[in-house]
Amino acid sequence: MADATTPADSTSFPDIAGMGYEQARDELVSIVSRLEAGQAPLEDSMHLWRRGEALAAHCATWLDGAQAEIEAATRPGATARPVHADDEIFDRDEA
Repeated sequence: MADATTPADSTSFPDIAGMGYEQARDELVSIVSRLEAGQAPLEDSMHLWRRGEALAAHCATWLDGAQAEIEAATRPGATARPVHADDEIFDRDEA
């Protein structure tokens, strides 16, 4: 088992990097519920906590990016960038 003081990051859980915001948020909510129930053994709880930390960081990155896009688009004098069907945003497979 990893040290309890080891920080959680996306390298510890490489699958998180490919998650969309909603998927990561939903898993984080599930983890919080499981931890709040208090039924998991300590080792499992620590793993869940580390994964939850990584999911929370991933969600924060998504939200920071969205906020930056909104601020750029609504900045006085900003010109709207045209959206095309082949733009990367449409390539994401959000369920």
